[in-house]
Amino acid sequence: MSAIESSSVALRDALTYIETNFDKAVSLAQLAELSALSVSRFATVFRQQVGLSPYRYLCGVRVRRAQTLLLAGMPGAVVATEVGFFDQSHLARHFKRFCGMTPSVFLQNANMVK
Repeated sequence: MSAIESSSVALRDALTYIETNFDKAVSLAQLAELSALSVSRFATVFRQQVGLSPYRYLCGVRVRRAQTLLLAGMPGAVVATEVGFFDQSHLARHFKRFCGMTPSVFLQNANMVK
């Protein structure tokens, strides 16, 4: 079950917004407004319902999309900007946090499986 399916109605619009706008700057204020909650209440409810902070959830969405683009052969520097990270090192830092490996190790492992 995805986070969107298991979330409360108040968060559904915010989660959908993150999923469709992950490549843009997404602010906590925007997400709170979509959920009709104050910023602090939104952050609390989001963490309770989803299990991650809104920022960590956004980064996770970006990393999953980056995996797809990397596997499609897109260069890391291009992938980083396509998914909303500032640069390749920003992507690599979050990629390692979520996947436990750098994008290059991820690609090496994927190529060994082929």
